[in-house]
Amino acid sequence: MMLTAIGTNLQAIREKIARAAERAGRNPAEISLVAVTKTCSLEVIRAAYSAGLRDFGENRLQEAIPKIEALRNLANLRWHMIGHLQSNKARKCADYFHMIQSVDTFELAQRLSLHGAQTNRPIRILVEVNTSGEATKFGYPTENLLDEIGRLADLPHLQIAGLMTIGPLTRDERRVRQAFIVLRELFERIQSRPGLSEEFKILSMGMTDDFELAIAEGSNMLRIGRGLFGERRMQ
Repeated sequence: MMLTAIGTNLQAIREKIARAAERAGRNPAEISLVAVTKTCSLEVIRAAYSAGLRDFGENRLQEAIPKIEALRNLANLRWHMIGHLQSNKARKCADYFHMIQSVDTFELAQRLSLHGAQTNRPIRILVEVNTSGEATKFGYPTENLLDEIGRLADLPHLQIAGLMTIGPLTRDERRVRQAFIVLRELFERIQSRPGLSEEFKILSMGMTDDFELAIAEGSNMLRIGRGLFGERRMQ
């Protein structure tokens, strides 16, 4: 893609965020943006960084690590793992990412907790929830989350910063909105529980096609790829 288009696309996205936030009676400044850079070159990521982006999301560890290594000189750059993560890759992932947004099993959380204990630092995570009920999606089932969150919160060196979901792949706005409503309601119920970390503040939902609906339902972290970088080449 033309590198100059990234700044233009970012401005357009930010304007849409501002309008959606205004419609919802919210402050757009409370909504953060993670640029999804799967298949993007280092040149494209540097251009996005120059345009003002600081949070970048990757789906696959093997693709992300060379990028992270190559861009270590960029100040205040934060990497988010947003793709499905196998438990046997937990340690390596924790070494490279600012936040792991796709924790979807207790086994994965345990391994991250153990690595946090071994390295004496908190591992920052979001708990992924399957709010659409689609068999093709990862995440905790909604009916299990309230019981499981207590077990996860008891793990040492694990900082649960919030929840994440991926909306259903459909043009039916009612279904998409309902998936986001479910996550927000779960988020609010969990947030009111005593003993949970004060860091539990992030509601990560909304991508290129549905982020305006997500903002209407309370999202404060968006994950945008195609809207910034255009269509991706297939791998």
